[in-house]
Amino acid sequence: MANSASGESIIRRFIRIISAFDDKHTSMSVAELSRRTGLPVTTTYRLVDELLLERLLERDPHGNIQLGTRMWELASRGSKTQGLREAALPFMEDVQSVVQHSTTLGVLDSDEVLYIERLGNASTIVDITKIAGRLPVHATSSGMVLLANSPSAYQDLILSRPLTKYTETTLTDPAALRRHLAEVRQRGFAAMPGVIVPESSGIAVPVYGPDNTVVAALSVVVPRDEENTASRVPVLMAAARGISRALGWRGKLKGTLRQSH
Repeated sequence: MANSASGESIIRRFIRIISAFDDKHTSMSVAELSRRTGLPVTTTYRLVDELLLERLLERDPHGNIQLGTRMWELASRGSKTQGLREAALPFMEDVQSVVQHSTTLGVLDSDEVLYIERLGNASTIVDITKIAGRLPVHATSSGMVLLANSPSAYQDLILSRPLTKYTETTLTDPAALRRHLAEVRQRGFAAMPGVIVPESSGIAVPVYGPDNTVVAALSVVVPRDEENTASRVPVLMAAARGISRALGWRGKLKGTLRQSH
């Protein structure tokens, strides 16, 4: 694999270019791409030309560069998140229609929650979750559910690091976090009031895969002090069970006794 003068591979440089695009930078000039990636302008021009040729990048009507449709096509083929999203969407729509606030589906990726689907409305609630967006695992309800159901070695790794305190309610003390994770595992959901945005709270439950491991977290984001956890959690749990069964999960329902007649 050809390397740059700095020893960086061409794949790594391609990734730097692709990663420069986000919801605030959907289209930009090559010069701006160079500034955002830190790559020399000549190198950026050359790599952009190659990516344009393969249709991984495209030019918008103003001549700026944007991600190409073929990028989405290739990324979607065989993606494990695609099947998860397709299984979850009908149930997420039901949750969103009942709760009337944002409903999200997140998976654990490295040390962050990656949101692979989000349904929202025109509410003025502050909600920073976005599709393909990431948030810290310790400061979200989805992150707490995913972390609580992760191997102990992974939990130890996360809790051994300095954790950012975003609001007064963000848990950063390792001992307090361990106690909270144990509570989340025991009760089957996480309710996090204003841990990353003071105005909003998250409530999340686990989604299971065929092997009975937690593969995702289903959550709603509601206004602070309007959590109404007692009514929201059953709606989320019913939807999460539906998603889990669509994925092939055959687990037993907690607290439910099936009777034969």
